[in-house]
Amino acid sequence: MIYQINPPEELIEEGRICLPPSKSMLNRALLLNALRGTEASESAPFCGEEGERSATLSDDVRVMSEALALLSRSAAAPCEINLGESGTALRFLTAYAACRPGIDVTLTGAEGLSRRPVGLLVDALRSCGASVEYLGREGYAPLRVKGAALRGGELRVDATVSSQFISALMMVAPLMSAPLTIVFDGEPASLPYIKMTAEMMRRRGVEVEMNPLSVAVTGGSYRPVAEKIEGDWSAAAFWYEVVALTAGWINLVNLPLPSDSIQGDAAAARFFEMLGVLTDPSEEEEGAISLSPSPEVFGRLDLDLNDYPDLAPPLTVTCCMLGVPFRFVGLKALGIKESDRLQALVEEMERIGCTLEKIRDFGLEWDGKRHPMITMPVFDPRGDHRLAMAFAPAATYIPGILVRDAECVSKSYPGYWDALRSLGFSVEEYRPAEAETENPEEEK
Repeated sequence: MIYQINPPEELIEEGRICLPPSKSMLNRALLLNALRGTEASESAPFCGEEGERSATLSDDVRVMSEALALLSRSAAAPCEINLGESGTALRFLTAYAACRPGIDVTLTGAEGLSRRPVGLLVDALRSCGASVEYLGREGYAPLRVKGAALRGGELRVDATVSSQFISALMMVAPLMSAPLTIVFDGEPASLPYIKMTAEMMRRRGVEVEMNPLSVAVTGGSYRPVAEKIEGDWSAAAFWYEVVALTAGWINLVNLPLPSDSIQGDAAAARFFEMLGVLTDPSEEEEGAISLSPSPEVFGRLDLDLNDYPDLAPPLTVTCCMLGVPFRFVGLKALGIKESDRLQALVEEMERIGCTLEKIRDFGLEWDGKRHPMITMPVFDPRGDHRLAMAFAPAATYIPGILVRDAECVSKSYPGYWDALRSLGFSVEEYRPAEAETENPEEEK
């Protein structure tokens, strides 16, 4: 599906956006509950009232919940689970199935999932006694996992590729026969996500010790906890982008967005302040925040985004639209997301006259210079939800832009397009055949 997007006709003065629950927190809560022996469905109340749940849950969370429910029902018989495009589900469920004796599951998915690496996690699990078989290309899904009693010990894992490998191992560690220590080989990518995992485990009674170069799960067992899931800071970043580009006012409500959040992407508030967006507590409800415009915009941004790679797309598009030169490093992990986001940003920003330079495989740079646009931009997010949401607000400066694969946003934010419409943006399905026929009557 292709959407054509036009900006609001009036200033956004009292925008109100209900954010989805944090995908990262909710997926961890689902897995931790399942490891405690709780039905996966019991985790659902964390994300709001029953009537709201189906509308707010992302594809990633739905896939995780349904897969855990299926595994709990079919532990004694072989089964196959299609995980779609969810790399999170692939990594977390590989570890979960590996540590549950009796499970025999084949984990498959869409074509994009077969490009998400999982080899480092499989190697680590095998060293703990896991039975994991590749059914296709070495290091990638599909996988066949047979549950077994795993032993702990000390593992050395390349932490520069994905924090999900570390988090997956941490969460299943309490079920191992001995304490587990994971030594980081290299600076961890997205370290805040590892810290989030550690904090959520501690809240459930497990002892986790974080060190600069390692993490140790030393004891304890999971206990029940009533945990309120926060709003998704990664999703909030796209509304910061909208405020930066429209100079409007938006309240982010429904779920709390604490400044001391365990989500690393809460750094969006700090980064976007450099791009003219202020963050204040909202008067609408407790925990909500208000975003407002400021004339104070930095002349250049130099940021290390190693801990916050998901913020790179909205920051990149915002800088290009505002004409703010930048240099972003720490983005090696973007090459193995739903798409190669580094290359995608280079190619798609070229459509709007901005020639970005890749800094090898770990960064992006723009000197602020532009060249004329030749045609109306048709953005291709390559099926990547975060790219599609980052490109859409560019319509503020370039009315009529097109975004392909619009439905891909359901992976993390199913209500994104409706939320954009609620602010006055025109978001309509584009039909090329109709658009090319200027006067249908002449063809009769």
